[in-house]
Amino acid sequence: MAANQKLAFAASEKPEAQEIKSAYVARYGDHAAADADVIVAIGGDGFMLETLRAHMNDAKPIYGVNCGTVGFLMNAKDIDALAENIENAEPATIHPLTMKAKTADGRVETAMAINEVSLFRQTRQSARIRIIVNGKTRMDSLICDGVLLSTPAGSTAYNLSAHGPILPINAQLLALTPISAFRPRRWRGALLAQAAEVTFEAINPQHRPVSAVADNFEVRDVVSVTAAEDRSISMTVLFDQGHSLDERILREQFDY
Repeated sequence: MAANQKLAFAASEKPEAQEIKSAYVARYGDHAAADADVIVAIGGDGFMLETLRAHMNDAKPIYGVNCGTVGFLMNAKDIDALAENIENAEPATIHPLTMKAKTADGRVETAMAINEVSLFRQTRQSARIRIIVNGKTRMDSLICDGVLLSTPAGSTAYNLSAHGPILPINAQLLALTPISAFRPRRWRGALLAQAAEVTFEAINPQHRPVSAVADNFEVRDVVSVTAAEDRSISMTVLFDQGHSLDERILREQFDY
């Protein structure tokens, strides 16, 4: 890390994260995010997503320190080597999805998602969802618990749990993945070009209500949802040398 490089530290509310932050600040000092060269996010993957959203338009690289459970987007805690690790870090550029959701009462909610935009049934009734890609209906009725559209960065998160494909970080693709599909029974989803615009329409939403979620921002009782990648927004995440996001995704593909 260059001698004049400034760090801003952010931590989740967990006591462990706050303790780690205090140790880092005592060692490296702390700057306002607006004045910093690198933002250090201390917590789990959820807190990293919060930090990325908070600084989505700031053009600041973000380095994560893990004190959560999985830590797929994070790095190992190393107080003594933080400066060296950031200096030698491998960057990954990610782009978010924009979600525009229209509700049954006519509201329109907009949100950004770094991992995925998901639709879910709200009751015991299965959801029935029409899928439109670039203005053309591709599936008249998907009967399911839900469906999601994932970025490459999010393909190893909920998308993977729903048996969706793992995408290399530089793949110019989005993953469209059903969640517990009942009909068509054998449909496993689709790979779409990164420029695709996907619209989901809830069929009979009065009796089969559907909610939409952009990462962790939920909109209930939606009648239609449009999602597309926003290439005008670029976020840089830093990973320790030898543990790049490309490498992590490749390891997931070979299940080790």
